Amino acid sequence: MFIDEAVIEVQSGKGGDGMVHFRREKYINRGGPDGGEGGKGGDVIFRANHHMNTLEFFRHQTVFKADDGKRGGVKNQTGHSADNLYIDVPPGTILKDAETGEQILDLVGKNEEVVVCPGGRGGRGNTKFMNSHNQAPRLAEKGEPGIEKKIHIELKLIADIGIIGMPNAGKSSLLASVTNAKPKIANYPFTTLVPNLGVAVLDDEVTIVLADIPGLIEGAHTGLGLGDTFLKHIQRTKVLIHLIDGLAYDQMADYAQINAELSLFDPDLGKKPQVVALNKIDIPEVRENLDKSQNDFKKKGIELITISTVTHENTKKLLWKAKQLLDELPDIEKEVTLPVYRPESKEKAFEIIKNEFGWVIKGGAIERAAEMTYWEYFESVRRFHRILDSMGISDALRIAGVRDGDSVFINDHEFEWAYEMDND
Repeated sequence: MFIDEAVIEVQSGKGGDGMVHFRREKYINRGGPDGGEGGKGGDVIFRANHHMNTLEFFRHQTVFKADDGKRGGVKNQTGHSADNLYIDVPPGTILKDAETGEQILDLVGKNEEVVVCPGGRGGRGNTKFMNSHNQAPRLAEKGEPGIEKKIHIELKLIADIGIIGMPNAGKSSLLASVTNAKPKIANYPFTTLVPNLGVAVLDDEVTIVLADIPGLIEGAHTGLGLGDTFLKHIQRTKVLIHLIDGLAYDQMADYAQINAELSLFDPDLGKKPQVVALNKIDIPEVRENLDKSQNDFKKKGIELITISTVTHENTKKLLWKAKQLLDELPDIEKEVTLPVYRPESKEKAFEIIKNEFGWVIKGGAIERAAEMTYWEYFESVRRFHRILDSMGISDALRIAGVRDGDSVFINDHEFEWAYEMDND
């Protein structure tokens, strides 16, 4: 089955916890701190894999989680960093944040990568908190939590040339006749229910990639028939082969209708270079009316190439004409994109909500700080209070009306507010 859209959940690894530990050896009375820091959590990295051409894999697996970093050890030993998690997708895959709709990256290059969720950093051990005022800190950090995201994956096939036309015009037959692709072929409309890719070899040095796009009908841009599900795949192509059914009742009307659907879906699609080909000239009825067909298109200034996908007549000529148009197109430099996705956000912003149970504090930075705090160590708790002060949260709570003994919630952590602690 051809799958070209999916929504998956990804989560990077949590950083390893830092350690509170003191050197203990025989004959050494007061060993100093030697707690090591934790290892970094694994990143979630999307990678374009040219061996893939569908998102079928994501029908069976929709949740991906990178490994966590390991805890720091004694004697200043740093915990082992986790391996990164690579998620392979076909070239031509667009990654979007499923919740905001923001585009992360368009993976078009071979082996192109993007870090969507960086792994959490390892927590610092108590060695890192030693200073001239505190020679024996009972203070460390837990590892930074990983990042969770829902990612919308959309595949737009990458091909040099797209083959378009009305249902049953012979698009799949053309692809099969000039490439090694084996699309489904039958004498009824909508035989092709999925886009097909094939590579045509024109000579020892020239190859082109073709995409057979399922047949379009009137209203396709709104989703009718096979609709806009497949129109998006034409956006990737640079040149179009517009195949006309030689047995069609009104060939010019079919030609105009397809072009109208392209323009209504995306104005740029209507501007793509086209080679127009009349198919099925091996059929006597079509060959008898060949002069009329050519004259009808000539009146509109359109050069019509006549072909047969059965006898292969003029198919090579058609491909060379498409290749000529392809070569005449200007090169467009790919936009440079940062390798790591960093969505714009006010990282230190916070929100204070009053409810029947107390005060709830929400915000990315303060929630992470709470998760990285060792609540069993008094010095770690005092450090967290200083973070509240430095971020302006303590002042904001006082202005909002917090009172001595009120409950304050951050994530799953609950505190009892005390002004003497606030003034530490």
